[in-house]
Amino acid sequence: MKKTFVIVWLLILCTAVGALFWYNDLQYRLPTPIPANYKPVNQGELVKLNQNLYKVYSDNSKPLFLHFFNPNCPCSRFNINQFKAIVAQYSAQVNFMIVIMSDKHFTVDEIQDKFGMKLPVIFDPSVAEACGVYSTPQIALLDAGRKLYYRGNYNVSRYCTDEKTSFAKIAINGLLNANTRLTFNRLALTSYGCRLPDCHN
Repeated sequence: MKKTFVIVWLLILCTAVGALFWYNDLQYRLPTPIPANYKPVNQGELVKLNQNLYKVYSDNSKPLFLHFFNPNCPCSRFNINQFKAIVAQYSAQVNFMIVIMSDKHFTVDEIQDKFGMKLPVIFDPSVAEACGVYSTPQIALLDAGRKLYYRGNYNVSRYCTDEKTSFAKIAINGLLNANTRLTFNRLALTSYGCRLPDCHN
């Protein structure tokens, strides 16, 4: 009797853990709901940002890669290593900034420690609105003329490990090669992940 009780209890526990994992995985596979007041920003549109942002880098002739990050978002945390790899590969050709989207208070040092990089960190939610971003993790890649070249996902996978759909790298390479005809599919442009500024879907 005792053995049967233990087996039943373990089955219930395993089922509960599996259901919880399935629910958490499912909610981040669904598109992030579009906010009611959302204003889309189209590819090629001039993005108006605070001029002080551009003073961080001495050379503003490079494209600007804005990484929208919420420390409380599981998708953002899964994405850290991929973002670091992209910075390491393209830092000589592209300027990178981390844009924090969270109601909680974080310091620049805390964010830089999470990434292990001394990149500029921005705490300005208006940057997301200016770029048409409403979830994390997301990218906004601006050309040297401050026009939006790409706004979207890193890739199709929640865990950011699918090189065949590495939209971030495709976008960077397209911009660096002056490809004005590069187009992105629905999987690249439909926002997935955590709503701004919270981690809820």
